[in-house]
Amino acid sequence: MNIQPSVFAQIMSFLPLDEFRKCVRRYRGDYRVRRFSCLDQFFCLAFAQLTYRESLRDIVSCLQTMRSRLYHMGIRGRVSRNNLAHANETRDWRIFADFAAVLIAEARRLYGDEDIGLELQNAVYAFDSTTINVCLSLFPWARSQKRQGAIKLHTLLDLRGSIPSFIQMTDGLIHDVRVLDDLPIEPAAFYILDRGYLDFSRLYTLHQYRAFFVIRSKSNIRTRRLYSRPVDRTTDLISDQTIALAKPTAHLDYPEHLRRVRFYDRENARRLTFLTNNFVQPALTIALLYKLRWQVELFFRWIKQNLRIKSFYGTSANAVKTQIWVAITVYALVAIIKKRLRLDLPLYSFLQILSVTAFEKTPLNQLLTDPGNQENQAYDPNQLVLFDL
Repeated sequence: MNIQPSVFAQIMSFLPLDEFRKCVRRYRGDYRVRRFSCLDQFFCLAFAQLTYRESLRDIVSCLQTMRSRLYHMGIRGRVSRNNLAHANETRDWRIFADFAAVLIAEARRLYGDEDIGLELQNAVYAFDSTTINVCLSLFPWARSQKRQGAIKLHTLLDLRGSIPSFIQMTDGLIHDVRVLDDLPIEPAAFYILDRGYLDFSRLYTLHQYRAFFVIRSKSNIRTRRLYSRPVDRTTDLISDQTIALAKPTAHLDYPEHLRRVRFYDRENARRLTFLTNNFVQPALTIALLYKLRWQVELFFRWIKQNLRIKSFYGTSANAVKTQIWVAITVYALVAIIKKRLRLDLPLYSFLQILSVTAFEKTPLNQLLTDPGNQENQAYDPNQLVLFDL
């Protein structure tokens, strides 16, 4: 008799379930619940993320087919479309947001010493947002400016490991720059921003918290050059200057001096101008820091390709937020497992293997390290790869 737990159960065994129960009690998620608990709901949604299920009917059909194995997978309640839909509509999404924060903290701890290619000891974050388009008639709460529904996912990505450290979901009417007001600020950390976030009063708030920012400048900003430093033009640097804002209102918003670094992007044949409040790091480091901002774009593309966050299992705001937070939890969990098991396997291949072996009883370490599982994994240059060790 094979007593080895299923692959899905082995994956879920890495979860700190005591922390999950604390989150459930915090928001009274299981109050008057008898048959289908928050943990059952989480396991069903996590299964959907790991096995690429597209709808509630899809989830329930797959799980009911393996009804005899559900108890050993950790699912104790009766899995039905009504039970799962009702749970998604009524259970507070903050349960799953708080639990995701627990796993994100653990993942960041494990990846805290990752090399980002620069000689920096500081924490480095990239902040940006992505838009998920939805049907406004089905999601009337997800308003947008273009007569269509939209959900924005504002993300602060820790570049040491590509782990999201802060996520906020809004409708499409919220301007990206307003979310800077809610950003957790860490002293001495670098925050890399695109020019859409160029708001001098908010940047000055970062400066007052003794954090550093690197942001791409706009062409219409009026400045006064105060000092120029020599640069090595063989590195594609154009200039390194200390400036002051010339427009009176902008100077009131940011009364300190700024550093302006101009760089020639040879790959795209264009000149880029960066503003920063860091006067210590070399100018080339400032330019290369901004180049790292592309990792947050890769993160958005990767989760849209490999997690279920573009089609939703419910239409209410609570159901959508629950699904997205479970997806982020699964992302952090897979990153944790990959690090703890010291797997030299692209995250894409990791998820592909799990998606077709969820009910098998092969030891997880053997399944993910067996060369037979990887010999036919052809490299696709268009496929995003994260967590390379």
